[in-house]
Amino acid sequence: MANHRVLELKRLKPACLALSVIIALLICTGTNAQQHQPTATSKNCLWEVKGSSNNVFLLGSLHVLKSDAYPLAKAIDNAYRASPKVVFETDIGGMADPAVQARMLSMGLYPEGQSLLQHISAPMRNDLQKRMTNLGLPLEQFARFKPWLLAVTLTTLELQRLGFSPAYGIDVHYFGRARADKKKIDFFESIEYQLSLLGEMGAEDQKAFLGQTLKDLEIAAEMAGDMMDYWRKGQVDKLYKLLFQSFEGYPEIEDRLLLQRNQDWAKKIETLLVEPEDVFIVVGAGHLIGPGSVVDLLKQKGYEVRQR
Repeated sequence: MANHRVLELKRLKPACLALSVIIALLICTGTNAQQHQPTATSKNCLWEVKGSSNNVFLLGSLHVLKSDAYPLAKAIDNAYRASPKVVFETDIGGMADPAVQARMLSMGLYPEGQSLLQHISAPMRNDLQKRMTNLGLPLEQFARFKPWLLAVTLTTLELQRLGFSPAYGIDVHYFGRARADKKKIDFFESIEYQLSLLGEMGAEDQKAFLGQTLKDLEIAAEMAGDMMDYWRKGQVDKLYKLLFQSFEGYPEIEDRLLLQRNQDWAKKIETLLVEPEDVFIVVGAGHLIGPGSVVDLLKQKGYEVRQR
């Protein structure tokens, strides 16, 4: 995990779609093995948007980390402290509800009598069997998993094997603090909508998602290390290149998981920019970098946006 060299372009082809989506957007990323104290000149994946009567802070979140990722940069914590209101992608506390977990399973399993192996090609079955053997898991136990749920499961298991935990995720960290500090808490999306992003993905996109996951897991540790290094240093151009080459050839998935949501969130942020008090927003880092990001859309609308 301490290897932070840039992945060569040829290593990124075919693009790391599934791993990028899961790591950067839904389950997100990890950290390197050594604690880091940012220098005074470092930037962060934090932006300040000037409103008519307040400031809105946008923090790109990494949802799975190691404990040594903390403390975070002072600029990030100062922005949180200055904001009476905190907004997250969805209700993080509600995601732990057994009913939500049951709903996720109902969306992610084939009906009785159907099997994943009936829906994927022979080469993908062979790749899947190799991956499951390496993990020491019997494929039969996962035979009813739809491709999207199996992709998420395999990535989660790999990140756990590498030592990452959602307990140290940035959004979980600030969600707990916001509740303890009795700040106002709001969400951009419902839990049901978040589940539908992958759960209602088309069959062909799901198979592409799983197929790419099986390839990407071979470089999971290296990719996660590079992603964290760029995130920690606020090197958003490098982070964008690493993540978003992953969407080449998958425009429908990029539109579904990123671009449409960015447009919706930018509109909601505009309403927050006229509130009397500062607002601290925590969303997946992939939503704040590059063309079509929330930051880009707000700049296009004429708002003053500054990376902190």
